[in-house]
Amino acid sequence: MAGELMVDLYGCDTDILDNLPKIQEIAHQIIKEIHAEIVEECFHKFEPIGITYIAVITTSHFSIHTWPEYSYAAVDIFSCDEEVPDLIAEKLKLSLGAEKFAVHKFERDIEGGIK
Repeated sequence: MAGELMVDLYGCDTDILDNLPKIQEIAHQIIKEIHAEIVEECFHKFEPIGITYIAVITTSHFSIHTWPEYSYAAVDIFSCDEEVPDLIAEKLKLSLGAEKFAVHKFERDIEGGIK
């Protein structure tokens, strides 16, 4: 099985949500902590506010989309390592200062088509 999480983070620190270098720093630290490496990353700072950050990592990928005006971040995490999505989600909740969160889990049955 491979796991995918969609995480809604509410009440986040708005100074972080609109700070691209800080978002990158947080992402890099989390990637290091889960013993993964960045394969490729892409990001965009929107005007007047908001950030999209995407990291392709050795255990799959995750993305962060921020709406500082709502103190909100949407995070999508996919990994072939079943523990990684939960680890990333927990670390992002803490790093972004989320007061409230909702987690939606989706299991992918990668062996379902194998006979």
